[in-house]
Amino acid sequence: MIFRAFVDDATWRVTLDKAAFTGRTLASVGLALFLAFFFQLQSPASAVTTVMIVANPVVGALVSKSVWRVIGTGLGACLAVGLMAAFPQAPILYFFALALVIGVACVVATFLRLSRAYASVLTGYTIMMITMPSFYDPGGIFISALSRLSAVATGIVVTAAVFMVTTFRRPERLLQQLGAMFRATADHALNFYQTQGRDVGTESAADASPLPTFRNWPQPLYAERDRLLGQLAGLSVSVENAATDNPEIANRLRAFLTGLSGLSGIVAIFHPHWASHPDDAVVAEDVHERMAATLRDVAALSQHPDWLADGTAVRARLHAAIAEFDVLELSRPDVVALIALDNARDVLVQFDHVAEMLSMGEGTSAVYARLQTYREWLPALRNGFRSAIITFLAGLIWYVTRWNTGPMFMLIIVAVVSLLSTTPSAARASPYLAVGLVLSVPAVLLCHLYFLPLIDGFPLLWLTMCLFLLPGVWLQFSPKFGPIAFGYVVFFTILLSVNNPIRYNDIVLLNNWMAVVVAAALLVVVFKVVIPANDRSDAASLISSLVNGVQRLAFETRNQGTIWVRWESLQLQKISRMRMRLAMASPPVKLPEYMDAAYATLSVGRMIVRIRQMLAASPLGGELSRSVGMALASFRGVRSHPEHTAECLRNAADKLLADGQDSPDCARIAACLIQIAHVLDEAPGFFHKHGPIQLSPRMKQADRPLSAPVPVLSTILGIEKTA
Repeated sequence: MIFRAFVDDATWRVTLDKAAFTGRTLASVGLALFLAFFFQLQSPASAVTTVMIVANPVVGALVSKSVWRVIGTGLGACLAVGLMAAFPQAPILYFFALALVIGVACVVATFLRLSRAYASVLTGYTIMMITMPSFYDPGGIFISALSRLSAVATGIVVTAAVFMVTTFRRPERLLQQLGAMFRATADHALNFYQTQGRDVGTESAADASPLPTFRNWPQPLYAERDRLLGQLAGLSVSVENAATDNPEIANRLRAFLTGLSGLSGIVAIFHPHWASHPDDAVVAEDVHERMAATLRDVAALSQHPDWLADGTAVRARLHAAIAEFDVLELSRPDVVALIALDNARDVLVQFDHVAEMLSMGEGTSAVYARLQTYREWLPALRNGFRSAIITFLAGLIWYVTRWNTGPMFMLIIVAVVSLLSTTPSAARASPYLAVGLVLSVPAVLLCHLYFLPLIDGFPLLWLTMCLFLLPGVWLQFSPKFGPIAFGYVVFFTILLSVNNPIRYNDIVLLNNWMAVVVAAALLVVVFKVVIPANDRSDAASLISSLVNGVQRLAFETRNQGTIWVRWESLQLQKISRMRMRLAMASPPVKLPEYMDAAYATLSVGRMIVRIRQMLAASPLGGELSRSVGMALASFRGVRSHPEHTAECLRNAADKLLADGQDSPDCARIAACLIQIAHVLDEAPGFFHKHGPIQLSPRMKQADRPLSAPVPVLSTILGIEKTA
């Protein structure tokens, strides 16, 4: 692995990026520590800790995190002074109030995204940093607050200055990445129409045997879909970070995020439920060939890295293809061909919408809205409850044992639980952060015993700290070792106790190290044993939320364009979290089966929106309109009787095809209704409230496939019969 960087260009570039980030971070550490000593700050190590927390290879992310860190530190300082003033002689009440504040801060941090979460995290973390020196001298709380604010401000200003001066920001690279993702999405769609699309419909519905799982795609298509969705999620974060220090991107932030969400929707819409409809192979093949030709042209027109500066050619080709499919729909094809045409046309409309959002030279007439962040209340409340419990327990341990290192013990506990609240799964990340916490102990021991006694000046102090921080900084953004490395560098700077002046006290140092070990053990016990995560239950809640989202959309009559953009973004966030929960669920579940069914809910929602838009553009006759309305109204019972909802949809489609022969809109609406019914028939266990994931793992029906009939359950007797 070491020599691979010298023979592989990609590995060499990654190595250079890591080296540049490490060099900037260590330079920031040295400058922040020097200024903290120069200004005679009470706790110079706080400036170094700040550098470790806010350092980020992306300047925009660093600036954003720095701003929110200042906000969180200021709020935490105010709360620290207020709590100390309210409970100066009542330690139990103080610990209880502190636990409540920490719990609320962790709940809020779970709801927020990116750097905003740090503002909430640091509110609780700063309280302990400020009150720790004042537990035995409450009168010095105000001076401690000012000292903490000074150290944080020093670390933030130094880090921002070093990174901004030494980093060459190129916003055009981000625009090129947006264009490349558009092209990659077009290639993904082209791959579908060239390969899987040609195999659709080789069996009729009567001849096709029911599959035990819906993973009937080749493995490369699944891998490509997951890779693209991951890249799109990462690029959305990069766009938000870049908007922090780039006005041009900030002005187009909402459009860019809407476009990336649209690309994610296009990638997700290709799933086996959508592809495995019993099409006629000959008719579908012509549609797939036309789509493949269009997508090849779109990919060719978007080959230039800077094509987003003027997306006229790409959009013109998409408009021509949409018009071509409109003509084909007016030629009165049968319903099977109309389904293939309607799906293909919708994909082109989505690409056109995304191209308008991303094109810098285009107007912004397309629909976009302020995207919302999905909030998982149950994991957030669980996370806040864990944090409050462990904080209160730490306070009681200190109070009962009268441990003279109690303030450091509580500082470590509060810092760890606060940082864990920003992770996707606090229970899963807690052992890794605990390992990093424990690893900092031998490193600090070695530094104190063999290095610090030999130091007689600041340069040697800085070089020594760089030596010990280097492994953690290098591995901080590693997917495998990142949480461990982050815990190591943060708590190494805290435990090193580089004060002004440095005073060596072996008893205090030993107590601090013992506090680390006890804190790590308490952390794992509370997060993994006392209040563990229930990933299966959390995934079941997300699936219920996905189905509820489809239900709400079926009755939404407002501006469908704006509603759809926000709805699709929320559904994609739910699916992403569902994937993470299911991957960690015990006992294991058939992840591909659930992911395909989840992506099918996006298709169902998109077809509902198309039906609403067609009804708004050209209302049907009274009887036909009532029939469609009753079909959509049947979604009220989709969680209890998905097969009944599918039957209502098919009945409405049959009526439209029989009585609306002169209306092309009737045929298109019927095509959408048939496709929705097909999805419900293929995965009733996903839509039903008694689906496999909703049952206890001990029940014998909990491992059945989603395609199996849904059992009728009794809350007292369990499974009674099969529906």
